[in-house]
Amino acid sequence: MKRTFQPKKRYRRRVHGFLRRMSSRGGARVVQNRRRKGRQRLTS
Repeated sequence: MKRTFQPKKRYRRRVHGFLRRMSSRGGARVVQNRRRKGRQRLTS
């Protein structure tokens, strides 16, 4: 049985990347909250 996680860099960037986050108000809020918390990595 194969593993469920088959990583693809392009898909990861497109779905969870910074540009995608900032393109919507909710996503920008996610980045804002993560900045406030002091996260090392804001997006993928």
